[in-house]
Amino acid sequence: MKLSCGVDIVEVGRIRRSIQNPRFLERCFSPEERRCFEERSYSPETVAAHFAAKEAFGKLLGRGLSGFALSEVSVLHDERGAPYYRLTGEAARLAEGLELSLSLSHDGGMAIAMATALKP
Repeated sequence: MKLSCGVDIVEVGRIRRSIQNPRFLERCFSPEERRCFEERSYSPETVAAHFAAKEAFGKLLGRGLSGFALSEVSVLHDERGAPYYRLTGEAARLAEGLELSLSLSHDGGMAIAMATALKP
């Protein structure tokens, strides 16, 4: 088995400014994520953590943000609130056979995501 990880940290203030532009939200986030943001009144901390999770996903693959669209990497939450990835398109193809795990947090104006992948 092989373990990979990706970590990213995002300044919440930068995302607070970016969410004023609807094109940013449409380009980077799936419809499911945007519904989640709407339910949470577009909390900049939530949006920043989701964005960090997308970058952490690219890092665990060792390719950064190339080869897939950001909106193909959805961060959703289970009934207990735990985050998980739902992948479509090229992102799903690139992660085929991987068991993914995700953790998100924010504090002090920063949001962080840690993504891990286990490949049998």
